[in-house]
Amino acid sequence: MDAPTDIPLPTGAKEDPDFPGWFSYGDFPRGSFAAATGRLLFRPTAPGRAQCRMFPTDAHGNMGGSIHGGAVMSFVDMAMFAGGRCAGMAEGHYVTLDMTTHFIARGRPGVPLDAHVELVRQTRGHVFLQGVCTQDGEPCYSFTGTLKRIRDRNAPA
Repeated sequence: MDAPTDIPLPTGAKEDPDFPGWFSYGDFPRGSFAAATGRLLFRPTAPGRAQCRMFPTDAHGNMGGSIHGGAVMSFVDMAMFAGGRCAGMAEGHYVTLDMTTHFIARGRPGVPLDAHVELVRQTRGHVFLQGVCTQDGEPCYSFTGTLKRIRDRNAPA
């Protein structure tokens, strides 16, 4: 079923058949960098806010048994786009201008990781976002980021 038209969603998003109330892109193209994250779910939660979810596995782990920082930051980056759109970010093409991630506690493979995304402000050319990632309701990462709107896909910013 297609997503309701009154909810701002990323282009190509559909209701996820396995997770009622959530949206996804489906499976990412095999071999793409995004596919390494696994299924990405997202949904609006309140005006200016959204929630994104990934399902970390042992493949996302580091040598110490925690979620690898690179996997966390990849997820956060993707959550800023999907979550930003669900939170009301204007439709368009964006690139990440900057992102800061604070590692508060160790994330664990096997437990869903949720990014709670807040759209702080949008100007004509930039989107400012912030949020917290949680597992089992406990914060483990916080983040801020800026996206830059660009006119043409795959063109210099």
